[in-house]
Amino acid sequence: MLKEIREFYGYNGWANRRMLDVVSAVGSDELQRDLSSSFASIQGTLAHILSAEWVWLERWTGTSPSGIPEDWDSSSIPKIRERWREVDSEMAKFLSGLTEASLGEVLHYRNTSGEPFAQPLWQLLFHVVNHSSYHRGQVTTLLRQSGLPAVSTDFVLFCRERL
Repeated sequence: MLKEIREFYGYNGWANRRMLDVVSAVGSDELQRDLSSSFASIQGTLAHILSAEWVWLERWTGTSPSGIPEDWDSSSIPKIRERWREVDSEMAKFLSGLTEASLGEVLHYRNTSGEPFAQPLWQLLFHVVNHSSYHRGQVTTLLRQSGLPAVSTDFVLFCRERL
């Protein structure tokens, strides 16, 4: 299962970068416009995906943050992209240290409200990619509703491009 999880995270990074490439061509006013979605704007939704990936990585490495650091700047796509590179780098280090046995270990953590939970690591790893995919789908919808170009981030495309 470890090989598949690493491949799934390769896909997740690829899809995030594809999405960021598309929105980089969109003006900041359009990216920040309140579209009455889960996280109001396209940029807000991307910032949420990034922050969720960071929060989960922190949990996996022994910290249960109550929110994102105050010094995080998600005021522009270049700032979001810069932070994402850092998170991706740390994620790659974390994933490279995993073993088949560690996937089954139960992780004890607290959500951002401080409530305790415990689940096997493999479930949480799958959750993060699924969560990011869900919200990338929202970004695609918001782009299309705004009359802007969107991009497909389907897993099958990722696989085809690697052939």
